[in-house]
Amino acid sequence: MIEYYSKKGSELLMLTEPEAGCWINIEPPFSREELQDLAEAHGIPLDFFTDSLDVDERSRYETEDGVRLIVVNTPLLNEVDEEEVDAIFITVPIGIILTEDHLFTISSHPNPVIERFQTNKVKNFDPHDHKLFVLQIFQQTVFRYLSCLKQLNRKSNIIEQKLYDSSRNKELMQLLSIEKSYVYFINSLNSNELLKMKIKRTDYLGIGRDEDLVDLFEDIIIDNSQALEMANVYSNILNGTMDAYTSIISNNLNIVMQRLTLITIILMVPTLVASFYGMNVDLPLQENPYAFILLILISLLMSVALAIYFQKRRLF
Repeated sequence: MIEYYSKKGSELLMLTEPEAGCWINIEPPFSREELQDLAEAHGIPLDFFTDSLDVDERSRYETEDGVRLIVVNTPLLNEVDEEEVDAIFITVPIGIILTEDHLFTISSHPNPVIERFQTNKVKNFDPHDHKLFVLQIFQQTVFRYLSCLKQLNRKSNIIEQKLYDSSRNKELMQLLSIEKSYVYFINSLNSNELLKMKIKRTDYLGIGRDEDLVDLFEDIIIDNSQALEMANVYSNILNGTMDAYTSIISNNLNIVMQRLTLITIILMVPTLVASFYGMNVDLPLQENPYAFILLILISLLMSVALAIYFQKRRLF
């Protein structure tokens, strides 16, 4: 699906045909033939489109024949079943292609960052101002990371509260999914930070003389660093929490096994007495009419004495 956008006043308009300075957004469904026709029509290397569709593509920029490509990774909710042990959030690249007349964005999935621009929810958004538009994509990407990190942290706290009541595999698997999400975020935020620092150092966007854009770019880099730090902190806390729960579960299992062993030892006393009186030999009290009751009392007394002994030794 190829969409053309322009803005008049505060209203974002969807066009039927591209015009000078407009924003062209490409998202599924589309075919390779459509990308090929678009590349030929605007003089864009086809690799710029196809590389941006690779979910493993690193954040980078490239220039070829006067056309500039910027690839930045963004967080995306992973559409998987809750029972599957997979990351809750993954990261996918957005390709930003800058030509003399147009700005293209392309992604392999419908992306919440792009949706904010499509619904005109970004303040001062203007598709014709390509430099500001690129910076706003960077900014919205960072905001999306921060929002997803807060969601993961809240979900982690809820799961931990459930684990306080009962340690089950389901909650531990959910924590593992969150941990995987943090790994994706940390790698992508690191890559995005290096990309932005390099763009700033080389003035790839040509904003060096615009103080407002330079200040905005510096704020974006700071926010990206904050998101990276948050992801590292949350990941370290979660790792420590999972290690602690693993130790607690192991310790609880040892306690249960110890108690079961002691109960088995206590129950062995009446079993041993009953075994002796089941033998085909002469034994004391076997002619006494109250022998059965006496044996039960003796067995109970011995079991109680053994239980009291274990209790004093703090084995229970």
